[in-house]
Amino acid sequence: MITRLAKAGLAAALSVTVLSTGAAVAAPADAPSASAQHVTVSQSGNYPGGFFTSGNMSASWVSSGTSDLTGPTHFTVDLPPGVVTDGAMFYSTPYDYTFTETLSPDGRHLEAVLTGTRVVGKSEFMKLNLRTTPGVPIAGVITVTAANPNDTDPTGHISRYDLGSRSYLPPTVQAAPAVTGLDTTTGPGAGGTAVTVSGSNLTGGMVLVGGVPAPGTCTDSACTVTTPGGSGSAPVSVVTPGGTTAAATAFDYTGNPPPAPPAPVVGNLTTKSGPVAGGTQVYLQGSNLTAGSITFGGVPAAHVSCGPSFCSATSPAGTAAGPVDVTVTTAGGTSAPVTFTYTA
Repeated sequence: MITRLAKAGLAAALSVTVLSTGAAVAAPADAPSASAQHVTVSQSGNYPGGFFTSGNMSASWVSSGTSDLTGPTHFTVDLPPGVVTDGAMFYSTPYDYTFTETLSPDGRHLEAVLTGTRVVGKSEFMKLNLRTTPGVPIAGVITVTAANPNDTDPTGHISRYDLGSRSYLPPTVQAAPAVTGLDTTTGPGAGGTAVTVSGSNLTGGMVLVGGVPAPGTCTDSACTVTTPGGSGSAPVSVVTPGGTTAAATAFDYTGNPPPAPPAPVVGNLTTKSGPVAGGTQVYLQGSNLTAGSITFGGVPAAHVSCGPSFCSATSPAGTAAGPVDVTVTTAGGTSAPVTFTYTA
């Protein structure tokens, strides 16, 4: 399910605290991230407690490294016994991303994956309504996590709020994951193979097969997922709040790969001209654009992010004033060009 919902009037300024579940060590003192791509997560809200048997919360994140955050970013929200949600509302504009979420049957565990390019300083959030069970004390810890395979700094990835003490818990860092094996290493190119990845410190993890998120869930010692479609020998890795670890064994796809997606179509370029020096923010509207790359006259654009029907990008420098072709390329092919004109 792809979710794009309107802003719910919630302030984006949220208090930052982090703590992990499972194996953890004390977080180091605040220092600039050593990772070029880095994401930090926080939470806040009108939590249930006292006379209030319902409430709401938000999970917020910000790209805080020195380079654009790219690839899939995985988020989890875990609620204590007696507290449930019916899912998350996510708000961000422009719609140059995909956002999927899965809620456990008991309403206490939510997983979401955001795929798109996020420039440094970009802040976003999802909001959850919370309900409590009559007769069950409003207590326990709400845990929110974030993880991205390109983020090598494990700090700032986990936030915990204690409903009992009504306070945020001190920051810690989850130990790095370890992968010891896969119970299944082959399956059809169409995907759909059940695979268990065993290891340790896998809590809050996302499994990538050939770089593509595999739907499923992780405990501390195992992740049970279903393979996406693919071809050839695909590396398998687990991305957690503590880091990313690759399995020693790849997953080998057999038979025919899944059909190629439809070719991208660009219907409109919102800004049709800009200086030859580059740096113009442009938006492209169309269809089948997910995970596309963009070129201007054959030159790659900067800060490219594409959802199913919308892309954002920054024009590169041109070689001379005049018109150039702008195209979007995906696994389905390259779109017919639209025209952007460089001005002197």
